[in-house]
Amino acid sequence: MFVGARKAAAGSETRRESDRAPLFEPPGPDYPQSINIHSKMADTKDTQDEHDTSTDNVDETNHDPHFEPIVSLPEQDVKTLEEDEEELFKMRAKLYRFASENDPPEWKERGTGDVKLLRHKEKGSIRLLMRRDRTLKICANHHIVPLMELKPNAGSDRAWVWNTHADFADEEAKPELLAIRFLNAENAQKFKAKFDECREEVRKSLENSGKICTANKVAEKLEGLSVKDETKPSEEQVCEKKKTENAEEKK
Repeated sequence: MFVGARKAAAGSETRRESDRAPLFEPPGPDYPQSINIHSKMADTKDTQDEHDTSTDNVDETNHDPHFEPIVSLPEQDVKTLEEDEEELFKMRAKLYRFASENDPPEWKERGTGDVKLLRHKEKGSIRLLMRRDRTLKICANHHIVPLMELKPNAGSDRAWVWNTHADFADEEAKPELLAIRFLNAENAQKFKAKFDECREEVRKSLENSGKICTANKVAEKLEGLSVKDETKPSEEQVCEKKKTENAEEKK
């Protein structure tokens, strides 16, 4: 019993000595006894400075290069033909066209933007022009004629409908049934008032030049108003009478 206790005590002493033993072997005679910490820090700083300097040099040499274009594209002035016109009216609105080619026919949105009424400075003609926002693509472009009349759209107080016999929005003259809607009734009334004023101005201009009969004749043919009435005078008689009245007024 005492022998076992002695062995256990000897084993514990051995473990204590092993715990007190160093984890690493002591350095040999060639190992330097002292280390100059300040010199090491200075060397590290010099190395860092050299690295920063070399990095700065790399940034200066690797700048964004400039290459001349292969094809030179000179700037060109784009004309919209609005330079020769006077702006009479301008207001933001949304435009629709009646797509009769669809089955069934339906109203389709054509664009949102500023609708303008423009008068040519030399010819005196007035046209309606509207471009889409951002793209500035034309969605309505036609002249105003005396027979062009704005009508309410389904009883709405801020929308109008009218026929145009030759709209050039798609670069080709096409008859269109158009509708325009404004933000409120006040803006819609302002547009109608200016539109009717332009119609009257065009009518007077055509009367003074003796072209009112020809313009009405073309408009009626395009609109399909070819109904004949024997009790009414012919178009030639109306034109002749109108010319006679104009000549008498000038006297």
